[in-house]
Amino acid sequence: MEDFKYNFVNITSFRLVDIGDVAVKQILKDIKNYGHHIYQSPDFSQHSRKSFSFESEPALMYDSVFVFAMGLQTLEQSHILDIYNVTCDEEIPWNGGLSLINYLNAVEWKGLTGPIQFKEGQRIQFKLDLIKLKQHSIVKVGEWTPHGHLNITDPSMFFDSGSMNVTLVVITILETPYVMMHYGKNFTGNERFYGFCVDILETISHEVGFGYILDLVPDRKYGAKDPESGEWNGMVAQLMQYKADLAVGSMTITYARESVIDFTKPFMNLGISILFKVPTSEPTRLFSFMNPLAIEIWIYVLMAYFLVSICIYLVGKLSPIEWKYINPCDLNNITIGNQFTLSDSFWFTIGTLMQQSPDIYPRAISTRIISSIWGFFSLIIVASYTANLAAFLTTERMINPIENAEDLASQTEISYGTLDSGSTMTFFRDSMIETYKKMWRSMDNKKPSAFTTTYEDGIRRVNQGNYAYLMESTMLDYIVQRDCNLTQIGGLLDTKGYGIATPKGSPWRDKISLAILELQEKGEIQMLYDKWWKNTDETCTRKSPSKQSKANALGLESIGGVFVVLFAGIIVAVAVALFEFWFNFRYNYKAKPLSFSNSLPPDARIVLETNERTYLQPKRCFWIEIFEELRYASWCLNKPKRPELNRVCSKCKITSKPII
Repeated sequence: MEDFKYNFVNITSFRLVDIGDVAVKQILKDIKNYGHHIYQSPDFSQHSRKSFSFESEPALMYDSVFVFAMGLQTLEQSHILDIYNVTCDEEIPWNGGLSLINYLNAVEWKGLTGPIQFKEGQRIQFKLDLIKLKQHSIVKVGEWTPHGHLNITDPSMFFDSGSMNVTLVVITILETPYVMMHYGKNFTGNERFYGFCVDILETISHEVGFGYILDLVPDRKYGAKDPESGEWNGMVAQLMQYKADLAVGSMTITYARESVIDFTKPFMNLGISILFKVPTSEPTRLFSFMNPLAIEIWIYVLMAYFLVSICIYLVGKLSPIEWKYINPCDLNNITIGNQFTLSDSFWFTIGTLMQQSPDIYPRAISTRIISSIWGFFSLIIVASYTANLAAFLTTERMINPIENAEDLASQTEISYGTLDSGSTMTFFRDSMIETYKKMWRSMDNKKPSAFTTTYEDGIRRVNQGNYAYLMESTMLDYIVQRDCNLTQIGGLLDTKGYGIATPKGSPWRDKISLAILELQEKGEIQMLYDKWWKNTDETCTRKSPSKQSKANALGLESIGGVFVVLFAGIIVAVAVALFEFWFNFRYNYKAKPLSFSNSLPPDARIVLETNERTYLQPKRCFWIEIFEELRYASWCLNKPKRPELNRVCSKCKITSKPII
């Protein structure tokens, strides 16, 4: 093999004789010494000192002779051997042949070719050494047995770091925007694929110095371990079986995967997040101006208004300072009054709350204390209401049923799921956090409807509504920037990274890791990220809440309730005015005495002056009185006073009683 050692020739072979075994070494040493003593040849001796090779056929012959001798020796202990010459001309078998075959099948011995044991004439329990040619020697890299098959003990020996013009087999999986595919007939080979990871792979191949053949993984899965059978699938299985040299894509570095394959340094950091449909805007209510304060606060304020009004009324009655003389100069009719009547107390309280100046001013210390405390209370309530009013009227509020993973786990109306056989599924399955364990039980009970085969299926279900999709944040960011109907809920549930996967012991891992670190320091990976994630031609225009609040003007739907309150107050005031006018007309309005002219006879005037006079109430119409009042109001718009109207008609009757 001297001619092949230094030319990077890849030679792999199986070896039956384990030359590293102690017993084999002793046998080979005896054979070498035997040859040295039997053949007194200087050439043989010189050749044996340089190197000693032992082929498989002599080893099999050596073991065969020993097995035959051991079987014959055992046969001789139980039978008398009758040996005679046999001939091929006559078909006369040897009588001890069948017994010898049985004893040979029972032989168990360790020879040059390893453990020797037979079953029904076939050799079992043997092994073959897998060897490779290296520059220094032939080295053992694994074993093969009939039951365990191939077991590679040193995978690094299959990769020669000094080789040039190496073409690696790279497997991937289609995932937008990491790896995408052209389906046209004009694209062949590696030209079929494009995307973020394809650009990274192309850059790394130039940095490290290798070629590659890019192809899709057969089962279209990243790789997860079956908890029942323990078998891996997807790209992980392809690397474990050495069917590929690299696996490139949005493949997450996890503990389970790292235990069976190797990963490079992460070229992208990410975490699990929740993809959800953008919540609908809260419908604008007519009485939105009441939103700054909760309904219970409005009730408490109303109760406080009634309580303070009644307290002012009672305290005003109890305090002697609030009582004053009405006509202090009229000594014959001394009358005292109080300004805090029940109606005036309510008017004073509401005027203070509305920050108006009522015409009633408390004079007693007790009433002033209540008035001050109520003024302070009104100041705080009005200031708090005013501060929140602008935010509630100008900011568009969203009805969001979930805010984080805890909200998602504690409800049953919104379904949720993740990608099947992915790292996100493994995270929830193996998590020890109670919230995530609860979410996994929910998803596992709804299997397979909770899981999707591709990200596209999950995004489609989210757009249909009432479904949340658990996915990696980088992919979620790509989708959200292109679909303004979708949004991210909450923060990251964990922290992890994407890496390029290699088989165990691959020398390409360290070289690619160094290349990734160099690309990160140069900012080339960030430029590729901006190229595929933030392309302005593909991203949608999402309204910013801060900008939207500045640009939006208040519409009638926001403050229309104020106009409703205004018109309702006007209607109530008119109704109360009509009631007051009716009450005054019906009960309090008396007929006025008639003014008689001087044309009447003197005796008549005397009789009228001396006799008892009784005036009958005229039969007037209520609506006519209202009409007369409105007509005067329309004629005398600027007059604060009016003369008292003489409502006298021809039907007025005067009855007199003569004095006896």
